[in-house]
Amino acid sequence: MEEFLQGKHFSITDPQNVNTVIYQIKETEKEYLKDSPKYTVERLEYTEELVGQNKKKTFFVDEPHPEGDKLVILSFGKEKVVVNMGILEEDRVRISKKPVPMNFKTLYNEEETEYKEFTYTPNLKRPISIIDPETTEEVKPVLFMDENTNEIKGKCKLQPYKSYFAFEVREDKTKRDL
Repeated sequence: MEEFLQGKHFSITDPQNVNTVIYQIKETEKEYLKDSPKYTVERLEYTEELVGQNKKKTFFVDEPHPEGDKLVILSFGKEKVVVNMGILEEDRVRISKKPVPMNFKTLYNEEETEYKEFTYTPNLKRPISIIDPETTEEVKPVLFMDENTNEIKGKCKLQPYKSYFAFEVREDKTKRDL
């Protein structure tokens, strides 16, 4: 039996010395919401091809929402990160002008350290991502069961003398939605 993926795709072109990664913001399902973060982030898969000196990336969104999908677009360049918000509607991405409640910061320590614990949803989605800006790869968390709260949590081990980019989408308490 053939399997068909329901989804959308879109492309961007990175200039030299820029590496873009994109995350989809997902709202946690109502049945998990009581003890879980309201929003989680999921990195989009992509393919890459060289176009002259630039890289054309085609990103894929599985099971897109009819009303659109919220995106965090991170473009890593030499010693800086450009953060944009976007919405995938039909077959185009619109860059958002409306601010989204998102915390991001650079993490750096001179000793090996474990970054704070963060809670996962029961279907193993998380509200935070920590990225190595040199490779743009995610730092994979170690999962564990917190016996006191009976929740699945994660911790990331960070290397000394190395900077990381971390971001988390949070609920804006003054508004009902993003």
